[in-house]
This record gives sequence, structure tokens and C-alpha cells, in this order.
Amino acid sequence: MNLITVIFNLSLFASKNSIRNRLRSFFTLLGVMSGMFLFTSIETIQTCLHEATVSNASDNTLVVYRENRFCPSTSRLPEYYKNEIAAIDGVKSVHPIQIVVNNCGTSLDVVVFRGIHQDYINNRTPKLHLLNGSFDKWKKRIDGALIGKNLAKRRNLNVGDKFDAAGVTVEVSAIIETEDRGQNNNVAFVHLDFLQQASKIGLGIVTQFNVKVTDPSGIDNVAQAIDERFSSETDPTSTQPEKAFFANTALELIELIRFTRWIGIACIFAVIGLVANSILLSVRGRISEYAVLKTLGYSRLYIAWIILSESILLSFVGGGIGILISFAFLHFQRISIGSEGLVLAFIPTAQVMVVALMLAICLGIISGIYPAWEGSKRPIVTNLRSS
Repeated sequence: MNLITVIFNLSLFASKNSIRNRLRSFFTLLGVMSGMFLFTSIETIQTCLHEATVSNASDNTLVVYRENRFCPSTSRLPEYYKNEIAAIDGVKSVHPIQIVVNNCGTSLDVVVFRGIHQDYINNRTPKLHLLNGSFDKWKKRIDGALIGKNLAKRRNLNVGDKFDAAGVTVEVSAIIETEDRGQNNNVAFVHLDFLQQASKIGLGIVTQFNVKVTDPSGIDNVAQAIDERFSSETDPTSTQPEKAFFANTALELIELIRFTRWIGIACIFAVIGLVANSILLSVRGRISEYAVLKTLGYSRLYIAWIILSESILLSFVGGGIGILISFAFLHFQRISIGSEGLVLAFIPTAQVMVVALMLAICLGIISGIYPAWEGSKRPIVTNLRSS
């Protein structure tokens, strides 16, 4: 009998032991499932935060904001800055954007209107993809809105519906999504001049400029040149890469999310303790069985593997169920949190699921090491006397 067959048979025997003790196994699975559900959800949040705030070499977008301003309602820049910015070396394109939000603080239900020109949609990278409705209808209707799919799901919006927030009323012309998992799936794009008038900001005033640079390696030089150009103006600017802007603006939101890392670590220790305690109680309740197995010729290594494989099985099954529930919950609920007009969506990925599943298996191994050693080291006579 080869080694693989032996391992398989011993693992099968361990699974039957778990099935025989249904109540103990059920509560162990329930605990592991809960722990891995929390861990996977928190890891998804952490991954989304990292993607939204950590720049890489390919990032080529700058955000030009009013200096010493954070909330969109306080950042006001003249729209004619667009031509001045476009004339700076290294600038590929400039898009003025007006932002109106229903809540500038940290909230789970932030509605963000982005007033844009039509060329912003045509030249946007990554592209906006149409899920329902029509771009032509949006272009022709002054109060039309392109609604991100996450916002549409959260507010139960369909094409043709009227939508009101922050004192702005629009009609849904289309539901869209972007290729990235960024905040654009959580906002409503409307015409710039319409939003300027509807929000009573006034024509010619915008919240920010989104600037594309020709060479990502020179992005810092372009940002410095923009700020130097307007440093002596009535409305000076503060220019940062898009992800750095998110990180600096939504500090309260970021600190709140980073704290959840400790909850994830606590979940890991809770799973280890739960599984280890369950397996250890199982070992001490089966000492006579292990004595009989040793009498039949099972080595200490075989006994240890039976105990260890039961621990791995409980962690794998319980963890797998918890991970799947977490994935389904985040996928269908489309949970997002916003602050200062910026929205962070928590979208699960296959990478997070694989990492969480591998962790569940590792936790099963760690949890089973001591019980396996405890159950395999005792002599046959000692086991029989203890029974």
C-alpha cells in the first residue's frame, strides 16, 4: 500500500470520527465559519483600501483641489483654470469636475454627484461600460444621470426613475460600470452646467480638475508646476496623485478601516483556540480507541495524522463555508462607505478567497499539532488504564 493510499484512508477514518460526533463537529464548524466570515470580510476591506490609496508606477491621474480644503462644498476653483493647466508641459488632458454630496462626513449611504463634460466620458480610462439605458439619452437630457451599478443597486434605481439627493433631482438615463473596482461605480455622473445650477454653486465654478499626464514618471513634476502656477492667485491649488489625494482626504475613514485589522487577527486566534480545544477534547474521549489502533499495529505517526487530519478537515470545511458566505454577502449587498465625497466600495476578489482558504488550512494544522502529539505519545497500557 503506497503512502498516498494510506494518507487517504486515514483521512477518511478521521472524517468518519467527525461525523460520529455530530454535535461537537457542528458547533466547531459554526465557530470556524463565523471566524473566517469575519476575517474574509475584513481582508476584503483592507485589500480595497490598499488598491484605492497605494500608488503604482502606471498611475497617471492628478487631482487639482483648492488648497487647504477637503469637503467638496468648500473647494471652489474657477473653471478657466482648465486652459492654464492644459498649457503646462506634461499635461495630456484636463477635466473640470463639480462634486455635490448628500453627506460630507463618514457614512454608509453617501450619494455623490459628479458634474462633467461629455468628453470626460469619451476619453476616460478605464472606460465606462453601459449595463442598461443609453448614452445618447444622457447626452440629450439636461437632467440625465449615469448611475454607477453599486449606487443603482443600493438605491434600487432603474433606467427612467427620478432620483433626488442633496437637493438635486435627476432622471436615470443609464446604469454603468467601470473596468476597475474604484469609486466610479458608486457615483452619479451628470452634466456639469446642470449640476452647477442645480446646486446653486454658479456657472464657471468647479470643485476640482482631474489631470492626465503624458508620462507617469513625471507626475510629481507636473503637480508641482500646477501649484506654482496658481500659488499667487486668489484660489491657490493643491495637486496630488489621485490615490494620494484619497489617502490624505479620507483620513478618518482610513483609520477606521485600518483598525479592523486587529479584529481579523483576533478572529485567527479564536479559530485556533476553538479547533484545538475541540480536537483535544475529542482525543481525550477516544484514548481507548487509539489504544486499540496501536494494538492493531498503527504507529504513532498514523495516530497523529488521524488527529491532525480531523483538525484540518474541520477548519477547511468550516472556513470554506464562512468564506463563501462572506463573498456572497459582499457581492450582493454592494456595501460601500464614503467620506469627504470619496466612496470606497468593498468588492470581494478571488485572490482574497484563495488566501483565506489557505489560511483556514494552516490554522487547522496549527490547531491540531498539540492534540496530535498528545494523542499519539501515550503508551497503550496508559491509554487502556485511562479509559
